[in-house]
Amino acid sequence: MRLIAGLGNPGRDYVGTRHNIGFEVIDALAARFGFASGKGAFDSFSKMRFSALVMDGNVSLAGGGSEKVLLLKPMTYMNLSGQSIQQAMAFYNLTPADLMVVLDDIALPCGKLRLRGSGSSGGHNGLKDIERCLSTQQYPRMRIGVDAPSGRIPQKDYVLGRFTESQQNEMSLVMDRACAATITWLEKGLNSAMSLFNADSEK
Repeated sequence: MRLIAGLGNPGRDYVGTRHNIGFEVIDALAARFGFASGKGAFDSFSKMRFSALVMDGNVSLAGGGSEKVLLLKPMTYMNLSGQSIQQAMAFYNLTPADLMVVLDDIALPCGKLRLRGSGSSGGHNGLKDIERCLSTQQYPRMRIGVDAPSGRIPQKDYVLGRFTESQQNEMSLVMDRACAATITWLEKGLNSAMSLFNADSEK
């Protein structure tokens, strides 16, 4: 079984904000996997478990076979994301290698993605709490670029703000790549996904 957790904040006020791109990738994966159909369907039909909205099912893999996948959107707010993820991992007896965390990253240009198998939080509060709860930095993560704040805009205000029109165009394109990268991780492992999609993000 694999766990894919998208980071964000619950509530209508945060929908569409840069800090919630992890939630949007989970929505896209739910549709791609056939767990839900239509925007907003995840929130309407998912179950509440592990202090999170969750959906699960079997995902058919290329070449035959399938993988049980749990999609998770923590409802704990960003700074306590690790609590929800740790609960789900403990319940299903998962290892950090079974986890993929999807999050926003101001250090990457808008629309670029970067996969890593480990690393520091880079100042991201969601990753800080995951590291605290799992007692390790060794877990896969997919960072989605949202640009850095310009001028004197405080970082907190920027990530809790909404995308500009040009940024929205980039984000609509990155959704397909994020889903494809996740499927490659499921089918071929993290190294293959990194080789294919990190290189693509640097073009």
